Amino acid sequence: MAVEFGLFGQVEARIGGEPVDLGHLRQRCVLAALLIDANRVVPVDRLVDRVWGDRAPSRARGTIYSYLSRLRRALAPAADEVRLIRRHGGYVVEVEPSAVDLHRFRRLLEQARAAGGAAEAAALLERALDLWRGDAFATLDSPWFNSWRQTVQGERFAAELDLGDVRLQLGQHARLVSELSARAQTHPLDERLAAQLMLALYRSGRAAEALAHYQCVRKRLAEELGTDPGAALRTLYQRILTEDPVLSAPAPGPAARVPTPSTGPAPEQAPTPAPDPAPTTATASVPATVPRQLPPPTPLFVGRTHKLAELDKVLGANGGTGGTMALSTIGGTGGIGKTWLAVHWAHRNAEAFPDGQLYADLRGFAVSAEPVPPAEVVLGFLHALGVGAEGVPVDLPSRAALFRSLVAGKRMLIVLDNARDTEQVVPLLPGTPSCMVLVTSRNQLVGLITAYGARPLPLDVLTEAEARELLSRYLGAERTAREPEAVAALTRHCAGLPLAISLVAARATTHPDFPLSVLADELRSRTARLDALDTHDLTADLRAVFSSSYRALEPPAARMFGLLGRAPVPEVSVAAATALAALPAPATRSLLRGLEAAHLVHEHCPGRYRMHDLVRLYASERGERDQPQADLAAALRRLTAFYARTAHAGDRLLSPQRTPFAAERPGAAPAPHPLTDAAAAMEWFDAEHACLLELHRFTIERGRDKEPGEGWGGWAWHLAWSLDTYQWRRGHLDDRTAVLRATLEAPGALGDPAARALAHRLLGRAQVPLEQRTEALDNLRRALALFGEAGDAAGQAQTNLNLALAWEQRGDDRRALSHAIQNLRLRRRLDGPLREAEALNAVGWYLARLGHHGQARHYCEQALALSRRLGFREGEAFTLDSLGYLAHHGGRPAQALDHYRQALALRRELGDAYEEADALACLGDVHRTMGQPARAAEAWRQALSLYRSQHRLLQVARLEEKLSRPAGEPPTTRWPPGSG
Repeated sequence: MAVEFGLFGQVEARIGGEPVDLGHLRQRCVLAALLIDANRVVPVDRLVDRVWGDRAPSRARGTIYSYLSRLRRALAPAADEVRLIRRHGGYVVEVEPSAVDLHRFRRLLEQARAAGGAAEAAALLERALDLWRGDAFATLDSPWFNSWRQTVQGERFAAELDLGDVRLQLGQHARLVSELSARAQTHPLDERLAAQLMLALYRSGRAAEALAHYQCVRKRLAEELGTDPGAALRTLYQRILTEDPVLSAPAPGPAARVPTPSTGPAPEQAPTPAPDPAPTTATASVPATVPRQLPPPTPLFVGRTHKLAELDKVLGANGGTGGTMALSTIGGTGGIGKTWLAVHWAHRNAEAFPDGQLYADLRGFAVSAEPVPPAEVVLGFLHALGVGAEGVPVDLPSRAALFRSLVAGKRMLIVLDNARDTEQVVPLLPGTPSCMVLVTSRNQLVGLITAYGARPLPLDVLTEAEARELLSRYLGAERTAREPEAVAALTRHCAGLPLAISLVAARATTHPDFPLSVLADELRSRTARLDALDTHDLTADLRAVFSSSYRALEPPAARMFGLLGRAPVPEVSVAAATALAALPAPATRSLLRGLEAAHLVHEHCPGRYRMHDLVRLYASERGERDQPQADLAAALRRLTAFYARTAHAGDRLLSPQRTPFAAERPGAAPAPHPLTDAAAAMEWFDAEHACLLELHRFTIERGRDKEPGEGWGGWAWHLAWSLDTYQWRRGHLDDRTAVLRATLEAPGALGDPAARALAHRLLGRAQVPLEQRTEALDNLRRALALFGEAGDAAGQAQTNLNLALAWEQRGDDRRALSHAIQNLRLRRRLDGPLREAEALNAVGWYLARLGHHGQARHYCEQALALSRRLGFREGEAFTLDSLGYLAHHGGRPAQALDHYRQALALRRELGDAYEEADALACLGDVHRTMGQPARAAEAWRQALSLYRSQHRLLQVARLEEKLSRPAGEPPTTRWPPGSG
């Protein structure tokens, strides 16, 4: 008998069309957790986590076994089609994937995107969307299911957008207007949807409304995200203004083909001439965020004809329509030209990837820096795809899952350059066959070949003819033709290595009056080193080439080159290089440009320079050899002081209420980079974060291994303290905890108990949102003890406030109140009215949560008056939230509404989107209490949009549940602001 499973809506099963009793909610949860991974073993521990999260019962495994036994009995009539089996380490449900609506939905989407025409694609997309009976996994509530619900809801929205594009291609603009208008109310900031609606309105003779909708979107983007519409939406707006004929509706006739990766007609189908389709949002108005991250192609690329053809075959064999992703690994020794080949091919085939190209240098073999963690790379990709900092998950698996969801079904190219190993690459792979991935590495990456079917593409050196052509492109055919013997000698000594040829050519270019034979003689004098190229000893391979370029430099440039090589940062700004070299900024900029002209540094973005890893190794050797040790040590201290002082100044702009750090240290001569306001500080931290992390590691290592007792540990603590606020606001919580933990372990970093206490407090506070609950409490308790030993009452007070938050998140409001009261007692003894206002509200809040409303109001009203008198806007907003909660739960909804509206206005004034979402959710609760369901729904929808962008899954589930109830039905549970 035919069996069907439904996950879109209530979890259900039907056998022969008749519903099956699957038991209670938790039992259905077990079945759904297995169906999502149909035909794959799910380990028992993972199954328990999916079903219960961190609330698993003590006998969870036995309970799982019981549930599965009941499910087997319920599904027994279809035993031939579905089996629940115990396998080694877990359980698996064996079933035809098409019997599960989730897998059938995804298969239909793949077929639609591979369809030969728009009509066929529309029919397939409609069939896919018709499978939805409601929200995915309705009523199932665990962190894992909530995350999955968001993922598949995103896939549904993407399919709706795809269907809108196809219907516009088919000329169905008139029937789309009302549907798109309603959808735009729910997704007001989605630029692809906005483009569809504008085009549909324009084609329906409503150009004025189309232009008005653009202005509405532009205003909301500016107000809510601080940005302008993307290039595609702006172009569409201009075309509507000028009544560009390209926007006209498609003429009647054969259905236009849907743009797909296919390069020819479908099998068993003769090619049918069709008119060029009129632009839709898939062609004339691409999605709002289309990353184009490829580095610029070099005009010097030569040869590699066969390798380019092999990459073409990889694309042609898959074309985005096969069952697996196109993946190729370009391998070879350093300097062989792997990146040149990948970037050249990517630009040549960019049109095959209309949804964008992503690029990342993984620094797998960087000499003076660690490989880039996959979590950091995925973070950059998510930002490139339009995800704001508040919307990025904390952990790598969640980031990778979000990345796969965002690129699902899109035609994108991902170039992963200079990978260290398979482990670094796997989290960066998309999960869809519509994407292609190019990986370059000095390793073979056998794991990618065996597990993912990657096509290896090993690179060899250039042929002699190709090497001569490369040199001629640098120097000009006329110059090389004059000295054929010298050219032959140069190419011979470079042994076909593109990087070596490039560096020699740079030397020749900077001295156009030098005969090439002079350069050839210099290289010949280093025969032993050049011959080492054949040994693949990469450190020795290029030393002679680097040396010939280095000796051509003027002394100031040579000094700068050596100092850059010794600098413990992956790249430098002009300001940082100025501090390093102790030169005026104009002189520094001139030297950097000269080094770039010699191909020894690269200005990868305006004002920022970095070196190839092998060049950096050579530069470090020259700096160590040619610069006096005292000068090198002074330069490193200047650079450290520059970064530390600028970071400190930036933190003071971001969080002026923090107790100032003793920023002045001996020898801190360079002035900090000038930062005018908090926005400038955040921009500087964004650009320099990777450098600050490397510098922090350097100061710890220097203080431990090379110069103990010379103050390097103090610089490590200085940097850790100054990074704290930025890392908190940007969500770099893993980096934050790593920096603080390393500082605590570093000898000499924390010279007194008060500093150690502060470091423990900051680490404990950082661990709370990461749910490192035991470690957080341990660190906060140690901080409290150390502050007590040091007699630091302010430190004890703030630690008690942090402990209150830690206990609140563990659900123990009584302990939280105890710590909040202790914080208030200490603050009243200290001369700090701002912190006292904060403490008063904390006590009031925890009293309110425990139901002591009269006492709570007394404390909160004191906090509000003090905050307003001090101009403490953040404290005022928190206190208004507390008073709103008290009024709402005390039966005074009108007063609650007033408090929450004031709090909301302050949150928006402060740019605090995190707390803005909570204020909106509370406003919705009050409106519903007052019998105003439309206003409640509007506030909840605004809050829901923010919660989703911030990936606050528990709050998303709560609001979705509220929005799904009939207007007259009272809420089942009241949630205080910030309780999630």
